Amino acid sequence: MNKILEMGRYLFPLSFLLYVGLHLGKPEVGAAFVPGYLPFPLFWNYFTAVCILGFITSALIKKYDKLAYSLMAMYVILMALLIHLPGAMSHERGGAMMMGDPEREKELEIVNFFRNIMITGALLGFAKYVARDKRIIG
Repeated sequence: MNKILEMGRYLFPLSFLLYVGLHLGKPEVGAAFVPGYLPFPLFWNYFTAVCILGFITSALIKKYDKLAYSLMAMYVILMALLIHLPGAMSHERGGAMMMGDPEREKELEIVNFFRNIMITGALLGFAKYVARDKRIIG
């Protein structure tokens, strides 16, 4: 049973490959989440993909993994608070109207907000109880 439970240490960070694929495969979708006050939305889309790859690598090789989990938690909670929560409270994203049915978009943003809160909790738990390299943030 412990071998099965140990797989979670690898499955959780590897699940973030989905987001890397989304950022690289559909860059215009990722760029649409960038707030209007930030220039170069495609740059931020690709930069985020590189940062997520860094997180995954760090978590898997167990080097600076506590720092990586903590920084990823900060990124995910900021996405929840700065992107998804405002989207759930209005029909705007980044200064532009959302595409499609506004009520459906609002519901999706609510789901995204709560999903990000759950992922943040998991990332913080991994930082506290799973991470092994505590050189930077003890």
